[in-house]
Amino acid sequence: MFLRVSAKSFLLGAVSVVALMSAAHAADVVQPVEASGFNWSGVYVGFGVGAGANVHKLSSDFAPISLNGIGGEGVYGELTAGYDYMVSPRFLLGGLVDVHVGNIETSLDVGPFNASIQETYGFDAGLRAGYLLTPNTLGYVMGGYSWQKSKLDSNAGFGFDWDQSGYFVGGGLETAINSNWTIKTEYRYTRFGTKGDLLSEAGLVGAPDGLLNLDTSRHTFQVAASYRFGAQNGAPASFEAPAYNWTGFYIGGGLGAGASVHQIEIPPLVGAKFNGLGGEGAFGELNVGYDHDFGNWVAGVLVDARYSGMTSKLDLGGGSINVDTDYGFDVLGRVGMKMNESTLAYALAGYSWQHFDLNASDPVGDILDWGSSGFSVGGGLETAVSSNVTIGVEYRYSQFAKKDFSSELGLPDDSITSTSSFHTVRVGAKYKFN
Repeated sequence: MFLRVSAKSFLLGAVSVVALMSAAHAADVVQPVEASGFNWSGVYVGFGVGAGANVHKLSSDFAPISLNGIGGEGVYGELTAGYDYMVSPRFLLGGLVDVHVGNIETSLDVGPFNASIQETYGFDAGLRAGYLLTPNTLGYVMGGYSWQKSKLDSNAGFGFDWDQSGYFVGGGLETAINSNWTIKTEYRYTRFGTKGDLLSEAGLVGAPDGLLNLDTSRHTFQVAASYRFGAQNGAPASFEAPAYNWTGFYIGGGLGAGASVHQIEIPPLVGAKFNGLGGEGAFGELNVGYDHDFGNWVAGVLVDARYSGMTSKLDLGGGSINVDTDYGFDVLGRVGMKMNESTLAYALAGYSWQHFDLNASDPVGDILDWGSSGFSVGGGLETAVSSNVTIGVEYRYSQFAKKDFSSELGLPDDSITSTSSFHTVRVGAKYKFN
């Protein structure tokens, strides 16, 4: 079955590729930064683009029922400013503030009626702690406060907006590409506080708080470029980057997190379409591959297998119904460009397969399981920490073929179908054989 790739799906997957290759082009037309000349302390400003998904959990204080979750996906742009300080030759502490505008969205279409929930704009303020893996590449973790404005729109003359605040945690890799500029790949998990007065804000007079609770979490990945003032005035580094040849076979593994979005279509119900049913969770991954070093460029192939805990869950008091995305594999090709002597920015694409499982709590158990083929696109940063070992941060957007549940339910073909997509980020390590 051929996959029909919508413009939105393509944009979601390609956003990291476009940004990374643009950064790679910038690195190609400037002089590489010297290992001994980059100063990480100081003020910086930057901009970035990203993609991601959110999961909304609906619950009530007045009934033992909850749905985790309702999912949305989209892209966003971001501006940031911050300050870093090297507290030792390899450790860094810093603070940052950024603002973002995006369209991470859930949509519902039933006949002539349509409605959507969209994240519009927000900001984050936080701290980060980093460790120089090489003189030019920083690995870091971060956390802080997050605020988001969202809105509900419909073509029925009904709509409202609200805001939520919460926290974010995350991490990434940042590498110097010339004497003042860096690029970074970064993942953030954001969790907002419970919104218990949503019905009141919607104009439902007399609705008690807690009648409908909204809990929202978000998984995002971004590629960003930063200009660091005074970075060209760095002192000599106290250590050297490892000598690394990218050519060779490798084995590796990683841990990651992400969100799934299932688009449900029921054509007999006046063309009903819901995008979508959301899930989230963590996963583990093993991979093998081969890269070849062409000088400034590196190309290769890889195969990986993963086991995932991304789950959508409907709690019904005494039981639950779950959609689990449990295991799968990918066969991918990648091409990258060296940002400096030890760090690679790359894009990847290829074939993906995923197993899904619809099940309920005992005594019902398994209801239905199926496998689906699709594709993945994405990109990341990878840096050498020894002559044989690299670590990296990578994003993938995956979309799988439409599944028709009609025959299992005794209905005509295409009566009820589902199309699934993933947004995942992993932190991985590889060992290359000489």
